[in-house]
Amino acid sequence: MSENEDEIEAGEDFAALFEASYTTKRITNGQAVDGVIVAIGADTALVDVGAKGEATIDLGELKNHEGVLEAAVGDRIQATVVSTMGGLKLSRKLQRGAASAEQIEDAFHAGLPVEGKVDKAVKAGYEVRIAGQRAFCPQSQIDIVRDTDPAVHLGRVYTFKIIEYKEGGQKFVVSRRTLLEAEQQARAAEVRRTITAGAVVTGRVVSVRDFGAFVDLGGGVQGLLHISEMGWSRISDAGAIVTPGEEITVKVLRVDEDKIALGLKQLMTDPWSMVQANYAVGQVLQGKVTRIAEFGAFVELEAGVEALAHASMFAPTGKSGGWSKAVTAGMTGAFEILSIDPDKKRIGVAPVAEGSSRANAAAPSRSAVVPGARFTGKVERHEKFGVFVFLAPGVTGLVPASETGVARDGDLTNAFPLGSDLDVMVQEVDAAGRRIRLSVKAIAEAAEAAEVSDYAAREGAAQAQSFGGSLADKLRGALTSREK
Repeated sequence: MSENEDEIEAGEDFAALFEASYTTKRITNGQAVDGVIVAIGADTALVDVGAKGEATIDLGELKNHEGVLEAAVGDRIQATVVSTMGGLKLSRKLQRGAASAEQIEDAFHAGLPVEGKVDKAVKAGYEVRIAGQRAFCPQSQIDIVRDTDPAVHLGRVYTFKIIEYKEGGQKFVVSRRTLLEAEQQARAAEVRRTITAGAVVTGRVVSVRDFGAFVDLGGGVQGLLHISEMGWSRISDAGAIVTPGEEITVKVLRVDEDKIALGLKQLMTDPWSMVQANYAVGQVLQGKVTRIAEFGAFVELEAGVEALAHASMFAPTGKSGGWSKAVTAGMTGAFEILSIDPDKKRIGVAPVAEGSSRANAAAPSRSAVVPGARFTGKVERHEKFGVFVFLAPGVTGLVPASETGVARDGDLTNAFPLGSDLDVMVQEVDAAGRRIRLSVKAIAEAAEAAEVSDYAAREGAAQAQSFGGSLADKLRGALTSREK
């Protein structure tokens, strides 16, 4: 090593020693310092405050109210020097009666908590004794919970934060709520780290609203249990499912920056998982109308399983949306299952008249619609090429204009008003049963043919009767003449 390098190293060592010596001299009683925990013993912890040697701090000051240690080696802490005799001793709070006015002022500037005893209730707050001095704690700052009985706090020793200190303590204002909120936020941050989407957690219902319930998950962290996530069936009153103060187990659905979405029904069996086993196309069962929409009515088949009866499944009335006047939420009735799609959670149904059979002409099934069959349907809509006739839910046929019996230039809308009954005969049905050709003329022609047949039968009988009478008269006359 060269002489220059020796000189440089010696200079650096001297500078470090000088800085350490200077720093040691600068640290005084009541001074706020930053340090790093380098070791934790049975009763104390060693803290490196950047000075020669380490400072000590009682382990009790690093524990929370439940006695759990909240610090580890490597953590950086802020503390106040409470003694320099025989080494530096630190404290994160000034013990009651163990601090001077100067130390209290240092604690105020450093933001260091102090201990105090609530002596009595005064106007708008409380009188608190801290290190022999009288401080004032506003009523709103004594606790997180508002409107508590003042007697609850009297005589208690709490930790406070000094929020105002002037004129040597003449203006001495403290807050306990500030520290409680900071602790709550720290706990909330810890709780949030454990809450992830998909987790199943236990919480306590804080409040119930029209749209759902707020659930405390711990540390003041709240999640929202929306009413739509409380059960598989449609729920109108959240209070019927949960009550304030109740402890419930929920599933975390989503975690956003400022919102946690919870679910209760996700911990129950989804009734749609059994739909394929419990329902079949063509099945007729009882259902309850839960709500009416412009396009149809929603029907509850069981709790959590809703089907849709499309507006086209109801007989036309001749008025726009007229079908919905005869259907009200809450009514029950028989419905036939037309389609099932468990993957999309969709079931299509059609109303069935109470006491009727699908084979009845008033409510035919597709299998009953065959050429030659006659039905009384309702006029559903008009087109230039003909009239659509509603035969039954999901069964509609077309009467071509040429089969209506109305002259080519006639007005079909006047001849067949919307919603009116119309007797028709099936002429053609395609293989899928979706295109049904109907005829009004065929009904009239059949009726006319029946009348002609009936007339011919009557005429034949009359002639036979007339012929028979003449022959009898002749025989009777012949017998009479022989007797003479």
